[in-house]
Amino acid sequence: MEIPVYLFTGFLDSGKTTFIQGTLSDPRFNGGERTLLLVMEEGEEEYDPTPYPHKNVFVEVIDDPEQLNPAFLEKLQKKHKAERVVVEHNGMQLIPDFLMAMPENWLVYQEVMFADASTILAYNANMRNLVVDKLGGCEMVVFNRVKPNEDIMPLHKLARAVSRRVDIVYDYTDGSTMFDEIVDPLPFDINAPVIEIEDDDYALFYRDLTEEPKKYSGKTVRFKAQVAHLKRNKDGYFAPGRFVMTCCVDDIKFLGIPCAWKYASDTIPRSWVTVEAKITVRAHSVYKGQGMGPVLEAISVKPAVPAEPDYCSF
Repeated sequence: MEIPVYLFTGFLDSGKTTFIQGTLSDPRFNGGERTLLLVMEEGEEEYDPTPYPHKNVFVEVIDDPEQLNPAFLEKLQKKHKAERVVVEHNGMQLIPDFLMAMPENWLVYQEVMFADASTILAYNANMRNLVVDKLGGCEMVVFNRVKPNEDIMPLHKLARAVSRRVDIVYDYTDGSTMFDEIVDPLPFDINAPVIEIEDDDYALFYRDLTEEPKKYSGKTVRFKAQVAHLKRNKDGYFAPGRFVMTCCVDDIKFLGIPCAWKYASDTIPRSWVTVEAKITVRAHSVYKGQGMGPVLEAISVKPAVPAEPDYCSF
């Protein structure tokens, strides 16, 4: 049986407990389903089961990293005969570690991040890898404790630097709530006959392409990249891309796009090329069975002068 997982992330005192408490007390969410509440972080607020409409919420505290494994989590789920799981995640731990620990039949239905507007920018300055970890996979980020008339642009930029898809909500101290409606134009024209990607814009292009590949289907793009060879399905393919810094120098990684090119085997790894290609959306081994993704069909691949610097960022 598939077990829905509702994952709530953020740092200590970011408002997770208050939100979860309110959600479990709301009959629109809590209709009587047996719910396992995994608490991975204990803050000042504690859970009060009194207002829950049913005696159907079973709290388990995960305070030992060794407990994060499929067998133990499945044991807890079966112990309470839970039909779904709600998780208050620990902000100092990485999301992938929890996802890897989930039993196979657990499926994340929703992931929401909470952030205290008065502290999140400091967290970002000092522990950006943990902030990016939370923002990178969530569907919505809620910036709470925003003061009336406070400049929200730094918060907006923080979220958009990691994801263009995430919904952004501002929860003000006066009790009002506002959805983010700031429009961020892309630094390139996706309706041009050939989409020209400047060296500094590759990271933004890659993220937008992989988040919304269908809007690029059939279009032609030109960009500068380094050559990478594929480990799988490599005959007639290579992967032009760039080294991208997400949060810090230690986090730099190569982001390439599979590209069909009849002379792919002649390309030299790490060499610089200018690629002009048609964008298609289809299955490829790079996407490891996760569905379709962008695949380039090269029109031309020409030697290029290296970009300066040789990495880019968001």
